[in-house]
Amino acid sequence: MSNETILYEKQNGVAKITLNRPQALNAFTSEMNGELQEILKAADEDKKIRCFLITGSGRAFCAGQDLKGRTPEKKGSLGESLRARYNPVIARLRRTEKIVLAAVNGVAAGAGCNLALACDLRIASEEAKFIQAFVRVGLAPDSGGSFILPRLVGLSKAMELLLLGEPVDAGEALRIGLVAKVVSAGELPNAAQEMAERLAQGPRSIGLIKRAVNRAMLSDLESQLDYEAYLQEIAGKSADYDEGVRAFLEKRAPVFTGK
Repeated sequence: MSNETILYEKQNGVAKITLNRPQALNAFTSEMNGELQEILKAADEDKKIRCFLITGSGRAFCAGQDLKGRTPEKKGSLGESLRARYNPVIARLRRTEKIVLAAVNGVAAGAGCNLALACDLRIASEEAKFIQAFVRVGLAPDSGGSFILPRLVGLSKAMELLLLGEPVDAGEALRIGLVAKVVSAGELPNAAQEMAERLAQGPRSIGLIKRAVNRAMLSDLESQLDYEAYLQEIAGKSADYDEGVRAFLEKRAPVFTGK
C-alpha cells in the first residue's frame, strides 16, 4: 500500500511506514499529516501488526513542518494546526500498545525530531542528526517535545537542546540516551527491520510494559500537547516568527527583536 507522501508495507508483523517527500527532506504538509494519521489508525487496528517501524526516504528522516506553507502571509493558526494534524499522531504513537521503532536515517528536525522521540525506541544511522529547531524560527517546541525530551535526557540537557537549537549527531545521541543503537547508513534498513521483527515476535507482555511506563511517566502527555498548541499560537503571531521563516526560506541568519 502506498500514497503520494507515505509508503506503507507489512511484513512479519511489522508495519513499515516511510515518510516519502525526499525532495523536501520529508517535511510535513497537510496532505502528509492526513495520510500518516490514516495509516497509523489502520496499522493500529490491524491485529496482525505488532510493531510499527517509522523511517524516511532519501537522506532525511523528517525536517519537520514544510515552512513554504507557513509563510507570514498564509500561516493560519499554528495552534489549530497542531491540534488537528500533529497532536493526534503523537497521542496515537503513545496510546497504542504496539511498539513503535524509529529508524532515523538522516536529519530529524523540529516536529520530525519529536516524532522520532515519541516512538518507543530509536535506531539511528551514523548520518542521523537530531535538531530541536523551533528556536531557530521563533517558535516554541511542539509535538510532545517539551514533555518527552526532558524525560529522555534530563532537564538541563533538554533545556540546552531546546534553547540553543544545535544539532546532536548520532554518537552524541547514543551517549545521552536519545537512541538505542547506531549503525552505518548501509546497515540501517536491515538492522531496523530485524529489531522491529524481534519486537513483533515478543510476548503479550511487551504491550503491558509500554502501558506501565506510560502510566508512570507519560500520563499527562495529552494535556501538555494541548498546552504546546496554546503556546505555539502565541509564538506564531510574533514578529520574530515571521522573521524566522523569512530568514529560513532566504537562507540567511534571522534578526530577532523579541517582539
